[in-house]
Amino acid sequence: MHPHSTATPDGVHPVDQILPWHRLLALGLQHVLVMYAGTVAVPLIVGGALGLPKEQLAFLINADLFAAGIATLIQAIAFWKFGIRLPVMMGVTFAAVAPMIALGTDPSIGLLGIYGAVIAAGVFGILVAPLMGRLLGLFPPVVTGSVITLIGVSLLGVGIHWAAGGQPVVHQVVDGVARSVPNPAYGQPLHLALAGGVLALILVLAKFGRGLVGNIAVLLGIVAGTLAAMALGRVGFDGVAQADWFALTTPFHFGMPTFHAGAIVSMCIVMLITLVESTGMFLALSDIVGRKLSTEDLTRGLRADGLGTVIGGVFNTFPYTSFSQNVGLVTVTGVRSRYVAAAGGVLLIVLGLFPKLAHIVASVPQFVLGGAGIVMFGMVAATGIRILGTVDFGRNRHNLFIVAVAIGCGMIPTLAPRFFQYLPQWTEAVTHSGIVLGTLVAVVLNFFFNGIESRENALRAAAATAQGTE
Repeated sequence: MHPHSTATPDGVHPVDQILPWHRLLALGLQHVLVMYAGTVAVPLIVGGALGLPKEQLAFLINADLFAAGIATLIQAIAFWKFGIRLPVMMGVTFAAVAPMIALGTDPSIGLLGIYGAVIAAGVFGILVAPLMGRLLGLFPPVVTGSVITLIGVSLLGVGIHWAAGGQPVVHQVVDGVARSVPNPAYGQPLHLALAGGVLALILVLAKFGRGLVGNIAVLLGIVAGTLAAMALGRVGFDGVAQADWFALTTPFHFGMPTFHAGAIVSMCIVMLITLVESTGMFLALSDIVGRKLSTEDLTRGLRADGLGTVIGGVFNTFPYTSFSQNVGLVTVTGVRSRYVAAAGGVLLIVLGLFPKLAHIVASVPQFVLGGAGIVMFGMVAATGIRILGTVDFGRNRHNLFIVAVAIGCGMIPTLAPRFFQYLPQWTEAVTHSGIVLGTLVAVVLNFFFNGIESRENALRAAAATAQGTE
């Protein structure tokens, strides 16, 4: 925790201090490196699950970096009623991954339906931002911990399949008939060995790496795994030579978004979870940098989350939130200037303008990503478990029922996809997404057993939870 000094010797608060350009560039680059693996992971996960070709995956990566940079600038610099004016880096939230895969693989919704839902959820986030102080009571740690644990456990299936080299079955069309056949590449010893090697290297770097090396262990593991796969001839760089060196990310690249009520409900629930997480992060960060937040400051930050999500939908990417690992980096470096985050935002925008780089990233084999995915998705689940560690299970045994039933119900769509097959189609917005189903169950059961927490207790719990996840 940093001392709560109110100003530098020249009378400027450390948060508002503009550092020399070379320091801004170096510190901003460090922020980008810390978040890069997590930032590009989401388009790779969602695009891979939707079966998009490499050139479209590369476009998603560029769009993601570009929109993340814009959202970061809005949060750090602020304009009108948007932006919290703290050193916040913005990236795509993992909370949206599982619901987006479920929506995107539904033929009636698809990628354009995801973008419509993301835009609608962003507008919803802007509108509800002033009400979050009252809604926080519905999301105490027993609820957010259960939901984040469920998100991580649901995503682990993606990472495990990646490590084995793809999906266990592939779809082929033979003589005009679609068939599902076993994937011969699935589980090959080479895939498992390289995925295991990436995982082992990440763990070694996390234990022995110091400073920046330890912070970017996941990124270094992916780079090393890709180099090893290249040496074995298992990386295809087709399309890299043909990719442009420079290109602008254009709005609605894949077409005009479509809007489906069920998809919008799913993403709005994800947006609520994201706003609760962001509230905790903002409160924790304000304590770290020594700047007290007003209710209006908090609202401005949450509005920027919503606006960033709208920008994401327009520029062909996904919902945005503050990245917790970058909040931790503020603690590690002791640098509190919001202009460092702004410099990181500019670098993200610049990186989003180079398709050739994105093609290279999109060429990373799935089995290499699998080794890192087990770490990343497992860390999401571990974060949820850590939040649950702050919950009182001793004096309030009802909390055990909330966690047990919420996670149990949330796993139904993953473990038994046909469980709800005879229910009406309008229920699919809830029953097809384990995250949505688990969240609703957790909120309802918490209300039944515990009621609604006061605003003051909810704010304290949110700040404590955010600090506990660093």
